[in-house]
Amino acid sequence: MRIVSLLPSATEIICHLGLADMLVGVSHDCDYPSDVVADLPRLTRSGIPEGMSSDEIDAVVTTRLRRGEGLCVLEGQDLARLAPDLVITQDLCDVGAVSFGDVCNLKGRLPGDAQIVSLGMPGLDDLFADVMMIAEAVGMPERGTRLCEHMHMRLERIRSRVANRPRPGVVALEWFDPPFASGHWTPALIELAGGRELLGQRDGRPYRVSWEQIGDVGPEVLLLLPWGHSAAAARRSWARLARPQLWYTIPALRNERVYALDARSFSLRPSPRLLDSIEQLADLLHPTGVAREGVSR
Repeated sequence: MRIVSLLPSATEIICHLGLADMLVGVSHDCDYPSDVVADLPRLTRSGIPEGMSSDEIDAVVTTRLRRGEGLCVLEGQDLARLAPDLVITQDLCDVGAVSFGDVCNLKGRLPGDAQIVSLGMPGLDDLFADVMMIAEAVGMPERGTRLCEHMHMRLERIRSRVANRPRPGVVALEWFDPPFASGHWTPALIELAGGRELLGQRDGRPYRVSWEQIGDVGPEVLLLLPWGHSAAAARRSWARLARPQLWYTIPALRNERVYALDARSFSLRPSPRLLDSIEQLADLLHPTGVAREGVSR
């Protein structure tokens, strides 16, 4: 079978299922496992120029959304040329990734029996569903079942480790110039890691907030999860941020409990590596007494 994955999370699931040799094309955002994706054709490109600052990116995003434009462009001719049997995309957000509709518009240029599979809302339950959907689409449901069982065991171990520990108040920022509180599944992941998200909208979209709102809820921990950024890139953007007057009235800033995480593997990618991210976050929220398995690199 020839598989095209237009989502980083789907690419990672495919590899965790042991199906990497079926991949014939990926999106421009697919970067893991690096040895698998390095030489594969890239079938999408970003609509945001490289090298822009956080506030410049915010302005570009706002303008393109106002025009009804997404931020990801599908290379339709290249996709058709690969003649895939299975194309995996998403139907959650037309902004940061190619949508289900984009791919369906090209259906007539794909092989007649090509399947288009759309992954849905990000969340732990949906992660298990996505694993099974992909495993069934390639005719190997037993691989999906084994992977899901392993993930369930790891998740239960995390829950038991933090069950009786105090839960610090957390604000996760999915952008910080201007600041955006978290949405989708990030608040649920913080809860699983033993914290309390104070501003994020569980199952809602990230939304713009002010530093005054952040100060009002007084988070003990501040998480930096800017969209599409690695932890190192998030730290660089944070270092350039102008400090508002109320900065050090916020407990997390006053006590230096500000942590940059890799948003690509935490809040943007419902893949099996998500369990690593939850374990890492549990360590940060509970610095002593929460041992964990090794984190994938």
